[in-house]
This record gives sequence, C-alpha cells and structure tokens, in this order.
Amino acid sequence: MPGTIAELRAVQAAGAEALRARRPRALLVDLTDHALVALAGKNDDLAFETLMRRYNRRLFRVARSVLRDESAAEDAVQEAYMRAFTNLERYRPTGNFGAWLTRIALNEALMLRRRTRTDTVSLDQMDEATLFGACASTAAADSSSDGVEAMNARQMLEQAIDALPAAFRTVFMLRMVEELSINETAACLSINSATVKTRLHRAQRRLRAELTRRFKHERLNVFEFDGQRCDRIVAVVFARLRSITPGAPGTHRA
Repeated sequence: MPGTIAELRAVQAAGAEALRARRPRALLVDLTDHALVALAGKNDDLAFETLMRRYNRRLFRVARSVLRDESAAEDAVQEAYMRAFTNLERYRPTGNFGAWLTRIALNEALMLRRRTRTDTVSLDQMDEATLFGACASTAAADSSSDGVEAMNARQMLEQAIDALPAAFRTVFMLRMVEELSINETAACLSINSATVKTRLHRAQRRLRAELTRRFKHERLNVFEFDGQRCDRIVAVVFARLRSITPGAPGTHRA
C-alpha cells in the first residue's frame, strides 16, 4: 500500500492512464482490417498495434516454418511489418489484408533463408524410422545432458513438422496449426487450392500415424506465440518506424 498522499495519487494516475489506454484498444479490436488499414494510413498508433497483434502469431508461424529458427523468424516478421507499413499505399482494399501481409512475411523469410542457407537433409531422404529415431535420440541427449524431462508429444510433433520439406511445412502450418481454410491458405501462398490439398496430403502422409491421429483429434498448440514475443515485435517495429520517419506510428501514444 502507498504510504503517502503523493504515492496514492501516483497509483491512481497510473490506473487512470491504464484505463484510458484500454478503452480505445478494446474498440479497435472490433474494427475490420480495412478500417484499421485506413486508420494506419493516417499514422494511427493503435491501428498499427492492433494489426500487428492480430497477425503476429500467424506471421511468426509462417516465418518459423520456413526458417526453423525462432529468433530468425522474429527478424523476418519485423522486416515484413516494416515493408508493409512503409508501403501501405500499395495494398488494395479489395484484397485480403491478412493474405497480403502473410505473403510479405513469407517472402522476407525466404530471403533471409537464402542469405543464411545451410545444408539440410530433406525428409525425402529419410524414412519414418530414421526420422523419429533421430527425434528420440535428440530427446535422450537433452535429458542426459541438461537434466530436462523426456521430450513430450508436442515437442516430437514440432520436430516432425520441422523435418518436412519447406513447401509442405508452410501449408501444414497455415492449414492445420493456424486453421486457415484451403482458400485462405492458397491466397496467402499465391498457389491454387488443388496444390494446397496435395501438399497437405503429402505432409500428413509423412508424419507418423499416431501423430497424424493426434492433430486430427486435438487442437494443435505448437510453436507457441506468447505475449512477451508479441510485445517485443510491436515495440521493435514502432522503434524502427520512428527512426526513419518523423511523426511515424509510435511517436505519440493515445
């Protein structure tokens, strides 16, 4: 409890400020993408933030599916927002903003992967026994060296997804993890619906039967996107926008 009147007033002022911050934020959550983009075009901080928080998880998961590295995926997402927000006039309101943003994030991830490419082994070169034997060996090594518990089902699934070819992995992430429809996935990747279906079928076929049964009957929660990561991406993007454009989003907070 605050011990002085000054401290009490400071607490009350902080509470009032928090309420003021929550009211407009709650209102913006109900706005459509097109409405938020229109406000963002006028450098509205909350519109930018609402869009980022709305799509952070999807973009992170798409970038993560390409790069298979969380730190690199964050970098790709930040670059995608910078490219999108500094070229917002190129977005056409008749299109799907989420798909447009996802394509930008995918392209950023692909460019980053090309710059940092290392030799990888395709799942085409591994049978199921080899793949999941490697997963089990990794779990055993982690358990013996770090004293951590044996790898659980979610960790095994994440490793199995990581081992998929990139084209299959990205479709799987959007369709099964993010739960986009076939048409939405096709729009995000600029491919047709038939290709989405084919890649998804092949991805599923490459995962072991028990893992396939798991994601058919349970809601997936892999490559978790937590609030701290979301806050970090929002803060970094605002800081970068302020550094290149006077009066850019984040310069003045509502």
